[in-house]
This record gives sequence, structure tokens and C-alpha cells, in this order.
Amino acid sequence: MYTAKDIRNIALLGHGGDGKSALCESMLFNTKVITRLGKRADGTTVSDFDDEEKKRQYSIKTSVIPVEFNKTKLNILDNPGYFDFAGEVVQSLRVADSGVIVLTAKSGIAVGTEKGWKALADRELPAMFYISKLDEEHANFFGTLQSLRDTFGASVVPFTFPILNGDQAVGVVDLIEKKAYDASGKEIALPADAEEKIEEYMMELNEQVAETDEALMEKFFMEEPFTPEELAQGLKTGISTRAITPVFCGCSTTGLGVDALMANLVKYAPSPLEGKPMVTVDEDGNEGEFKLDPAGSPMAFVFNTMSDQYGKNSYFKVISGDIEDTLTVVNGRTGSNEKLGNTFFPRGKDNMKTAKVCCGDIGVFTKLASVRTGDTLGLAGKVVNLKPMEYDEPCYRMAIYAKTKGQEDKVAAGLVKLNEEDASFTYGNDPETKEMIIAGVCDIHLSVIIAKLASKYKVEAELRPAKIAYRETIKRKIEQHGRHKKQSGGHGQFGDVYIRFEHQDEQDEMIFADETVGGCVPKNFIPSVEKGLRNCVGKGVLAGYPVVNLKATLYFGSSHPVDSSDMAFQTAAGIAYKEGLPQAGPTILEPIAELKVFVPDTYTGDVVGDLNKRRGRVMGMGGGVIEAEVPMGEMSSYAIDLRSMTQGRGSYSMKFVRYEEVPQMNQAKIIEEAKKDEEE
Repeated sequence: MYTAKDIRNIALLGHGGDGKSALCESMLFNTKVITRLGKRADGTTVSDFDDEEKKRQYSIKTSVIPVEFNKTKLNILDNPGYFDFAGEVVQSLRVADSGVIVLTAKSGIAVGTEKGWKALADRELPAMFYISKLDEEHANFFGTLQSLRDTFGASVVPFTFPILNGDQAVGVVDLIEKKAYDASGKEIALPADAEEKIEEYMMELNEQVAETDEALMEKFFMEEPFTPEELAQGLKTGISTRAITPVFCGCSTTGLGVDALMANLVKYAPSPLEGKPMVTVDEDGNEGEFKLDPAGSPMAFVFNTMSDQYGKNSYFKVISGDIEDTLTVVNGRTGSNEKLGNTFFPRGKDNMKTAKVCCGDIGVFTKLASVRTGDTLGLAGKVVNLKPMEYDEPCYRMAIYAKTKGQEDKVAAGLVKLNEEDASFTYGNDPETKEMIIAGVCDIHLSVIIAKLASKYKVEAELRPAKIAYRETIKRKIEQHGRHKKQSGGHGQFGDVYIRFEHQDEQDEMIFADETVGGCVPKNFIPSVEKGLRNCVGKGVLAGYPVVNLKATLYFGSSHPVDSSDMAFQTAAGIAYKEGLPQAGPTILEPIAELKVFVPDTYTGDVVGDLNKRRGRVMGMGGGVIEAEVPMGEMSSYAIDLRSMTQGRGSYSMKFVRYEEVPQMNQAKIIEEAKKDEEE
């Protein structure tokens, strides 16, 4: 049984395809947990076990891969590399105590490398790099190392580097140990040319170590060597404070460098006891700190949720005491009791039964139906309120429809379940357009949700561009007569009104005024005229969108002592509306949004040019932010287009601010689409 000091919770980050899952395979193989390396192309890796992951051949969910090495348990959190699943990274970094960013020796720094660095920096977590795929043709470890140093600064120092025979990596050197190892982990002779590199890198490392402590700084200036204990402590402190960023290297297919990586993680990665405190929030929104407490009351934080054919799996980290499967705990969010019993250690899709999970370790509960990601479970009266997960605003909005009519409720029920697994997407009914809207990170994110609805909940759904909630108004003043006269057996129907229609800017809703004199329209029928008009303004005369900023003034009319009625005057008002508005300069208004685009300066020109094509108005630029106002109808594909323009480096936020008139040349298309929708 491990204790918190023997555990390392490490998030694997990096660009899609750079070798995170392969590194996990190699760790498991080297520690003899598996007897052969799985391959993503064959769908046999331990990390990528979900059917969608196998089909698409990339990670969608974070996998927990425990690896036991040198009497230490490394909980490796293998995160997706595609940005559509960035919510998984948010969740895993809530329980990780450090992160390893994987990049390849051939491709070097990718967008995912930068995003991994930023994610760790934002959380103030220690960062390390692992340069993978040393066996690839044109692999260049030292060129990639230099790029890392140029990009991320002088804190970046190699802890291991390859021994090359021509272009082939045949071993790795452990800088701190001053030893060399082959692919099997066996020690080999240190090459002569490695001595020079060791001396160069150790000089840089000693300088970084000296900055962690005044006494060490004094020794460094006096040119006294550090003792092994001082060096080890200085390295741990430097890594913990992000003053030192180690670089490791290897090849997952041959196992080269993997043992050296694990050995260094055991030595230098912080344990849960040394990790960042969790953030609490009180009822007033004030934040505080909660430090891991092995002697405290049992408490677990649920950081991820996954469902399979057997039910729900709730992945948790123990943040206080020990969690035993005999406990009955309280859910801090709901206040309801949860009886544990199904408690496991996860390894990819496999769960290994356990009676106890110690403080700092990661486990999984099964079949806790009401537990969600972000919940805290503990004994009654002793559950702390931890800060909720914070996901980026999901900007890619689409309408979701059931392919088979009548299955709309099944789609909604499936989305509820999937949202328990993935809280980074939102969904809900738009009361104006009568569509169910789903919003995610980008197109791949939503396509996975559609696929999971089909595979897990047996309901076929499709995505369509979300309808835009346009408005209509008028620009000219018009006076219109509306008369409804109908004679049949018995009482007839008679209503007669004269109404002035004009534009107003006081409020969106129609303003109704009565200017009749002499009782030409009896007072008891004036509310009927207003009601008739209000029944009409929900549908404009151009494309059927609600009419806003309208003032309607009843100034004359007539009635019949017998045939006039409430319904007759409602109908007469409707006739005046339908005949008068087409002559009053009707026009379509579109929603305008305030847009903020966060983008490196090198892409500013492309982004501004694209916004101009979308009829956007740039309001300001600077500090990596472009502020603009844009028509929302032009932004349906913006998440995809911005990613393409900026190689994934750009992001944005958008919020509605007001309505503006659509240029006349664009109105015909809106009217045509509205008519088509009505026919359908």
C-alpha cells in the first residue's frame, strides 16, 4: 500500500500525435504490466479504449495509467492532444501535481506544446518536456532542445540527452547521474563526447539550482561544488517553483530513455504532499486554500466521469484521509448520502478492486448515479466546497435535430447523460428559433457527441447551422384603414379602425396609443384593437420575424351597435397591420455581437481581413486582442475558420450587444431562407 509521499500525479500534455499514449504503453511495457506494446492503429493501446477513440485513432477522454517504478506509484493522466477536448485537460490539471509536455524530435514545438505550457503556467504547476520519437528519420533532439530554450527561456535544461551513432539514437545519458543507458535500461560506457555536454549542461543547471537558495548561491559564487543532497534538494525546489524545466528524451517503440524518465520523475516530480493546495470557495465567493491532509477526515474530489455499458465511472483524487469502500459519504453539492463499495484503481478501461485508496492517490467509484464531475464527497459536516471547474466558453454553436421524428426526448436525455461525462459543452432550447442548440469547442467535439448519442444511447441525431434570431421593423410612417365586415344569419361582424404605424426607439416592444375622440371606437373595443396588433407583431411581413420598435396609434374608426365585437376589432386591427406594414419601409434587423479575438500578433492581418469579409467592424487592437463588432449571422463557422487561420493558436469570446439593419443586398437571402424553412 502506497502513501502520499510515494505517489506522483503527472499530467501528460502535448499536440495530438506527438506520442503521449505511446509513452504510456512503453512505461507499462518496461514495468512488465503488459507483455507487448499496443498500437493505436490496431486499437490495442491501454490508454485509448473507448470505441470512438479506436475508430478515430486519437484520444478523446483522459485515461488514468498507474505505473509502479522504484517503489513509487506514478499516476499518469494521459490527456487528449486535440484542442476540441481541452475540457479534459482542465479536469486532469485539478488533480495533477506536475505535467510532462510531449513533443517529437522531428516536428519540434507545435501548438499543443505551447498550449500545454500555458495550461501548466496558468495553474502554476511544474512543467517538464519529453522529446519523443528519437528513432524517426530527420529526428533532431539538439535542434528541438534549442527551440524549447528559445521559446520558453533559460529555465529549460536537459536532464537526459541521446547518444547518437550517426543519425541513430543508441542510448541516453542521465545528466545528474553522469551515466549512460541503452534501450533496455542497461548501463553502458559513457561516450567521450558526452563529457563535454555534461559539463556544459551541469554549469547551467548549477546556476539554476543556486537561485533556489541563498546559501547555495553563495557556494556557487565561491565555486564550491554542491553536495549530492544539496543538488537534489535544489533540483526539487527549482522544478516545484518552475525555475527549472527539465527536458527528457526517448523512443517509446524501443523503450530508450523511458526508464530514465521514470527514475527522474520519482526523484524530482512533487508528491501530492508537495503539490499546490486546492482552491476552496465560501458562500460569499471568497477563495481559500485546502492542503492535502493524510490525517484528516476522509474526502475525495471527483475530477472526471466516464460511462460504459456497465454504468458510470467517477474518477476521484483523495484529498484528505483515506477512502475506504465501507464508507457512507455525503455529496457536498446535493447533500445526499452515497454508499461506497464499488471502489477501484483504474488502468485505462480496466478497474482493479481495492478496499482503500490512500490520501493523494487516484481511484474510481462505479455506479454512483447522482455524482458528477466537480463533486466533493466526504463525511457529513466535513465536506469542503472546492472551486468549480472553469471551462473555456463553448463558442461553436449548432442546432441538433433527431433524425427520426418523435425521438427529440431521447436526444435530450442522451445529452443530459453525456454532459455528465463532458461538462465543457452546453445545450438548451432556444425559445425564439424553437431549436435545441448545442455549443462545444469546435466541429470535432460536436461530431463525437453525435457519435456517442448513436453508440451509447441508440438515437440518431444530426447537426444543422443554428437559425439566427432576426428582427423586423419599419422605417416610414404610414396611416392604414382596416375594416372587417361580415354578414351571415343572425349577428354579423363589424370592426373599423384607422391606425398610424411609425418607428420608435423607446423600447423593443410595440407602443400602442389611443388618439380617438368622440367615441368613434367604443372604449370597450380599444383593448381589442391593441390585442389584435400584439397578436400580429410576432410575425413580420418580410420574413416572418418578430417586429420591434413599432408604434401603433389608433386615431379613428367606427362601430355597429349590434355587429361589433371584441373579435371583429381584433381582426380589423390585423388587416390594418398586414396591409399597412408592407408600405411602411419594412426592413430586417440582425443581431450584432461584441467579439474579442485572442491571437498572436503574427496572425493579426489575416484575422482582421477575415473579419472585414464578415462585415465586421474592428474597434481596437493591442496586446494580442482584437476587438470588433460582427453580425452573428456571419459567425457560424468562425471557430473552424479561426483555428485554420491561426493553426489553433487563436481563441475568441462573443456576446450579443444589439440589433442593426441588414444591408439591403443581404436581405433577399434571409427572406428566401425564411420562406424555405416555413415550407419545410
